[in-house]
Amino acid sequence: VTSAARPVAIVTGAAQGIGQAVAVRLGADGMHVIVTDISVADGRAVARTIRATNGEARFRKVDVSSARDWHLLARWVEAEYGRLDLVVSNAYTITYAAAHELDPRDWDRQLSVNLGALHLATRELIGMLRASRGSIVAVSSVHARRGFARYPAYAASKGGLISLCQQLAVEYGPDVRVNAVLPGAIRTPAWDDIPASEQVVAAAETCLARMGEPHEVAAVVSFLASADAAYVTGSSIVVDGGMLIK
Repeated sequence: VTSAARPVAIVTGAAQGIGQAVAVRLGADGMHVIVTDISVADGRAVARTIRATNGEARFRKVDVSSARDWHLLARWVEAEYGRLDLVVSNAYTITYAAAHELDPRDWDRQLSVNLGALHLATRELIGMLRASRGSIVAVSSVHARRGFARYPAYAASKGGLISLCQQLAVEYGPDVRVNAVLPGAIRTPAWDDIPASEQVVAAAETCLARMGEPHEVAAVVSFLASADAAYVTGSSIVVDGGMLIK
């Protein structure tokens, strides 16, 4: 794919974990990837990794809860590329606490980063996505459909993403497709501080008897962004090894 012909994708929270895997996969798919995160060093490293394997990528520091950052990103993409084909809304934050112990500021932050970011992205980017007949993929979670202790705001935000994706699919179809993926227990750096015993339990809760890998989620995002998913919109695809059905 020549540089001028490459479709352009924005991936948020792309410095590590699922976001990193998605960015790398989209680069391998031939897209020009805008790697965004608040972690500058790690985000730049991901962009370098993509370029090292003959892909194209650039890094931009973006706080997804900032309307100003989204506005600046949109203007930059428009000026640099004149097109946008895909937005992967993946950035998240989490505070572990029961609802009665959760500070309202922590509640607001999680809803703003995990859910509100997709609204801000849509406000700024929907024009370019419509022009390219592009798509949006939001990374939700099995927390949207199953209760776990100490995740009230995180679960609410991830459940909200599914509803918001459905609304956006109705609002902006047929020009733009909007879908969500719901990862389960995926082996990312977020698990580094989780005791091994809890990881064993998480794996045992799945039908496949193992935790998932980030590239397995990235493969589903790649599908949803591709022409193979041309008739898929407003959908939520669970990528959890069967956790929700066991």
